[in-house]
Amino acid sequence: MGGLFGVASASDCVSDLFYGTDYHSHLGTRRGGMAVCNGKGIQRAIHNIENSYFRTKFEAELNHFHGRFGIGVISDTDPQPLIVGSHMGTFGIVTVGKINNQADLVKRAFRRKSYFSDTTAGEVHPTEVVAMLICEADNLVEGIKNAQDAIQGSCSMLLLTEAGIFAARDRLGRTPLTIGCRDGAYAVSSETCAFPNLGYEVDHCLGPGEVIQVSPDGWTQQSPPGQRMQVCAFLWVYYGYPASEYEGINVEDVRNRCGAALARDDDVAVDFVGGIPDSGIGHGIGYANQRRLPYRRPFVKYTPTWPRSFMPQNQGMRDLVARMKLIPVRQLIDGRRILFCEDSIVRGTQLRDNVQILFEYGAREVHMRPACPCLIHPCEFLNFSSSRSTLDLAGRKAIQTLEGAEDRHLDEYARHGSEKNLAMIDRIREKLHLTSLKYQRLDDLVEAIGLPGEQLCTHCWDGTSYT
Repeated sequence: MGGLFGVASASDCVSDLFYGTDYHSHLGTRRGGMAVCNGKGIQRAIHNIENSYFRTKFEAELNHFHGRFGIGVISDTDPQPLIVGSHMGTFGIVTVGKINNQADLVKRAFRRKSYFSDTTAGEVHPTEVVAMLICEADNLVEGIKNAQDAIQGSCSMLLLTEAGIFAARDRLGRTPLTIGCRDGAYAVSSETCAFPNLGYEVDHCLGPGEVIQVSPDGWTQQSPPGQRMQVCAFLWVYYGYPASEYEGINVEDVRNRCGAALARDDDVAVDFVGGIPDSGIGHGIGYANQRRLPYRRPFVKYTPTWPRSFMPQNQGMRDLVARMKLIPVRQLIDGRRILFCEDSIVRGTQLRDNVQILFEYGAREVHMRPACPCLIHPCEFLNFSSSRSTLDLAGRKAIQTLEGAEDRHLDEYARHGSEKNLAMIDRIREKLHLTSLKYQRLDDLVEAIGLPGEQLCTHCWDGTSYT
C-alpha cells in the first residue's frame, strides 16, 4: 500500500520528517524516500528497503539534509519522491494509490507529444503519470484536481514547493490524510500514529478529494472535499497501525469490536483464544473479553529482523518470512483446543503452514475466526492482494473447485450464510485443515467501524464500489 508524511516547520524539519516517515514502515514494501526544500532547491534521497529498515538506509544521510519543508514516502510501487521541473516551477511529489487506467493516460500523453523519463524496463512509473497530469494545468491546485478527475482507482499525494506543501486526498477518500499541529510546525500524514511522539496533535482530517496547502503557520483549504467517500474498510481490519485513527476512529478499538462481534455469534468450546500476530491480536483480545475466555500467545513474533510477510514480492520468500517470524510455544499448544482470530485469509498458504505446526505441536483442535468476510475480489484501489490471478485468493480457489469456474455466482458466494457461501467456507476449512472456520459478517464489520456502510469501500468482499 504505502504511506506519506510531510512537514512544514519554522525551523529545520529533517528530524521530524525522518521519524514521521519511518512510522509508516508497517505499510511499506519496496522503497523509502525523502525530499527537503532548503532555498537551494529540492534535495532528495531514495533507497530500497526490501532487505533493510528505513532507518538504517537514511540515518547516515541526515546530517546532509536541511530544510523547513519536506515530504517522505514508503512506496510499494515506484522510486519516490520525483522532482519535477515545470512551467509552474520545480516541485517534489510523492503518491500512494493505484491507477487502473494508467495505460490509457500514457497513450493520451503520447498523443499530445509528451514524454516520460522515469521508467523501468520500459514501463512508466505511476507517480510520473500523476506529475504529467498536474503539469497539464495552469497552477498546482488545478493540476491536482485534473489528476484526481482523470485517475480511475485512487491517488493521494503530497507536493513539495518553496511555498510549502500541498496535500490532496484521493477523490473518493480511500486512503486517509490527516493534518497534525504543534508550535511552529504542521505535518500531514497517512498514519496518525506518527504524531504523538513527535509532539503533534490531530488538527484536521482531509475529506475525499480535498486539497490543502500547509505552511509553518497553518493550513488553508485550496479545494473543498467532495460529497462521496469510500474509505478502505481494510485499513481498520489489517493495514492500519493499532495507534492510528482514520475519520477519528481508532484502529485497535475497531479490532476489539470486531473480535467481540465474532464472539457474540459463536459458542464453540475452546481452552483459550489467541491472535495471529500482529493484526489478529486486537481482534483476539476483543473475542476473548466478550466470551470471558483466557487470552494466550501460542505463537510469538520474532520482530528484530523479519519484516511483515506481505512485503517480499516473491511468494516463496513471503512464505519463508511468515514461517520464520512466528515461533510456536509448545507448552501452550500441546493438548489444547485453540481458537485464533486473524485479520483475514487472503491466499491461505501461510495460515495452512501455521495450522500444520499447531497440530504437530499437539493441538487437539484449531478453530479460526477471520475478522472480515471471505475475500473474493482483488483490490482495485490500494494494491492490496494485487495478485496477477484472482485464483490466488482462497475464496476464488474454492469457487473454482465447486463451480468449475472461478467467476460464477459471486454475489451468492458473498452473501453470508447462503448455501454457496457455507460451501465455499467449508472448502477453505478443509484446505487449511481447520477444525472449524467462521467468517465475520459484513454488517458486523461495518458496525464495528462505526461509519455508514456507503462511506466504506467493501469491494474485496462484495464487489461493490464507486468509480
